[in-house]
Amino acid sequence: MISIKSQREIELLRKAGELTFLTHKLVEKHIRPGVTTNELDKLAESFIRNKGCTPSFKNYDGFPKSICTSINDEVVHGIPSNYKLKDGDIISVDIGVCYKGYHGDSAWTYPVGNISNEKKYLLEHTEKSLFEGLAKVKAGNKLGDVSSAIESYANAHKLGVVKELVGHGVGSKLHEDPEIPNYGKPNTGPTLKEGMVLAIEPMLNLGSAEVVMLDDNWTIVTEDYSPSAHFEHTVLVTKDGCEILTRGDENG
Repeated sequence: MISIKSQREIELLRKAGELTFLTHKLVEKHIRPGVTTNELDKLAESFIRNKGCTPSFKNYDGFPKSICTSINDEVVHGIPSNYKLKDGDIISVDIGVCYKGYHGDSAWTYPVGNISNEKKYLLEHTEKSLFEGLAKVKAGNKLGDVSSAIESYANAHKLGVVKELVGHGVGSKLHEDPEIPNYGKPNTGPTLKEGMVLAIEPMLNLGSAEVVMLDDNWTIVTEDYSPSAHFEHTVLVTKDGCEILTRGDENG
């Protein structure tokens, strides 16, 4: 069942989203060649805890770190390590913040130094596919309208749509109903209603859509080693559209 959030819950989710955004801005400032993904993880965890919050991902189903850092052909759930970022890499950073029992969830893919034109294309159009999907988030629309918009945009730009991984509802649990695929048919699925909170998150590959899991049982990579990008916002469904909870300015 897809829950409708109360005004109290919405306020808590707004705060969780704001702090998720601010954590991203902090991490982004430190993304450069030579920095390890462990260093980014420690920065994020320290910031989140200093705000009186907890990292949503730490120990979630046994995940060992506070954020996910996925490099190049890693699609999602990359585990921070002693890997040093290199010029030309791309890094997807997925961050969850739990504030008073409610979660914010957002991922963004960043360039490291100077990246190839192919990777620039991937980042540009994966981000745009997210906003194509968000444009369909509105009370009265169907969930399939959102999924179809992402898929149509990805197909038009010849990017592979990962089908095994989906967006989701967000609230007092990090992952709630509904599952939100990045592919589908318009006018299908549940009807969106005011007060629903959803994480929309296209994961697109420069090559094939096929993915495999590494032996760490977390990291998902592209089967053909092509680069992958991941962009995600947590949003509140409103009468006229959606409010992006994980976006703000430097002050929140």
